[in-house]
Amino acid sequence: MKSSIIVAAIAAACGTQAAAQSNVVIYGIADAGITRESGGAAGTVNKVNSGAASASRLGFKGSEDLGGGLSAIFLLETGYKIDTGEVDAAGTIFNRQAYVGLKGRAGSVTLGRQYTPYHTALASVADPFGTGLAGTSKNLFPDSGANVRSSNTVLYTSPVSNGFSGELAYSAGEKSSSATGRQVGASLGYASGPLTVRVAYNNKNSDVETAPGVVAVRNGNGRNTLLAANYDFKVVKLFAAYGVDQGFNSAPLGNANNPYGGVRPTASTDGNELLLGFTAPVGGGSLIASIMRKDDKTRFNQDARSWGVGYIYPLSKRSSLYGAYAAISNRNGAGYTVANNSESGSGNRGMNLGLRHSF
Repeated sequence: MKSSIIVAAIAAACGTQAAAQSNVVIYGIADAGITRESGGAAGTVNKVNSGAASASRLGFKGSEDLGGGLSAIFLLETGYKIDTGEVDAAGTIFNRQAYVGLKGRAGSVTLGRQYTPYHTALASVADPFGTGLAGTSKNLFPDSGANVRSSNTVLYTSPVSNGFSGELAYSAGEKSSSATGRQVGASLGYASGPLTVRVAYNNKNSDVETAPGVVAVRNGNGRNTLLAANYDFKVVKLFAAYGVDQGFNSAPLGNANNPYGGVRPTASTDGNELLLGFTAPVGGGSLIASIMRKDDKTRFNQDARSWGVGYIYPLSKRSSLYGAYAAISNRNGAGYTVANNSESGSGNRGMNLGLRHSF
């Protein structure tokens, strides 16, 4: 009997140690709501939408303690459409993020498909809507495609030191021409008390290689620079951001399918954006609002203005109801549309009502 007790105790101790050294977490978001879009050539569109506030997703993440303050880490995350049950990007498995790496006292290095430093700064520092709902900064700021995530990426994330932190990312184009498809990003931030400031940069090459070593189309590089800040006064939290975009594909339109008909709008290759916004605790929830301006400096002068307002009411720590409305004023044939977290929108006005649950 004593031997059995001793064996059981040793087994339990070993099991506890293993659990402490390695862990895997399953997490996700289920987000569904009603979206109403109007003002485009398609007229008024009503639909059940997946991920208006936060894209619905399922993920697996974990770490293993390697000793000496060093850990192996990984994350696999796929997106899905809760309204249909489909994956949100055909032909993919972990289309949102997929990486593995090492994390220690000097920071972390991860390899795979990951968020760009530019998107992280926009979503976490600049935008009171967190790039979700109808008021999202995606309505005018270039936050789609390779500006959001990049594949074949090595990302270094520094530890926080005296309030400062940074990221440095390199994405290989994996072509014979070393520059084709290459992307580089970086950010530097400071956070202390109620103040958070971050500057971010993204540079992506859009040349087209038709055969090994043969660059048939030289589009050059698109460059994005973002300065973002927020300050929490407790009764209200203020947000501000200024972005500069230059070069081919630096500011692709969220909906490039000519949503208003007539002459197709032209994506800006030289312009800037300004955002001012706030969040405030109201009635047990959060009131959110922002205004934005797009200044297109090309000869087309396709400027735009937008505003958005929203409200999020928590039912618990993991579940919340939300509502939002936004409108855009396009000038000189500009083609900006009211988007949300998971869709680009079809007109210059949009509304969301829904429920978000995280697990």
